[in-house]
Amino acid sequence: MDGKKCDTRAFSQPAFVLCVLLLAAAAGTKGLWGPIAKKEPLPLRKPLSQLDDNGVAPYDIVSKKLIGNEEILKELGTEDYIQWVFEDPRESLLSPVRRMMLFITYYALPDRVPHVPEECYTGGGYQRLGTDSVVFDVNAPDMTAKVAGKYLLFGSSAAGKWLTDDSFPVVYFFRVNGEYADDRDSARIALNRNLFGRASYFSKVEIVFNHTSPAPDKDMATRAASRLLSVVLPILEREHWPVWEGRTTRASKQPAE
Repeated sequence: MDGKKCDTRAFSQPAFVLCVLLLAAAAGTKGLWGPIAKKEPLPLRKPLSQLDDNGVAPYDIVSKKLIGNEEILKELGTEDYIQWVFEDPRESLLSPVRRMMLFITYYALPDRVPHVPEECYTGGGYQRLGTDSVVFDVNAPDMTAKVAGKYLLFGSSAAGKWLTDDSFPVVYFFRVNGEYADDRDSARIALNRNLFGRASYFSKVEIVFNHTSPAPDKDMATRAASRLLSVVLPILEREHWPVWEGRTTRASKQPAE
């Protein structure tokens, strides 16, 4: 507007050319500048509901629960799940870890990382009484790993219900694009590392000890979960979860010495 001619020499400078190339690349990959945009579904190799009953010995499967409420199922965001109650016959009838519920969900086209127990149980009327990090020792003939996860303790929020035998523990972790993640933030970071991949997935593995009273303490629940995971995780890795190039069985965080 001031009558001066534009100096076109600036457009040939290396910095400007590099900027143009980067912008062109961004335009050519529109939708990939986030952890979930433009992803293709990555289905399970075999539905979770077809988990081998005979392969979970010595555990017995007491029940296979289904979510009948359509609103809850919609909120869950997936129909790839199992809620199975396991019983360990090696434990006494009065053992706090004789029964436990295994709740696994799978997201073939993840657009978020929803439904961590911290929110689900408090939304259901329970009070979170404690939170801690734990490491599960998985020892099986075809899999040895230390998997980091979260330990939560819940209790009734009703008045007068703050008794020890009213509480129950929940442990959980994620499997995300071939690696383990110990909480939702770690799962999101793992998804973001696959910015330019064509597909992503994550699966949440949760174990709930709410079938006995009194409830097990943290160490007891962690050991019981480790034993169950030593049976279940190899099956999930071998038959259900997608094969991921460069997959690893390392924990998301190393345990503190």
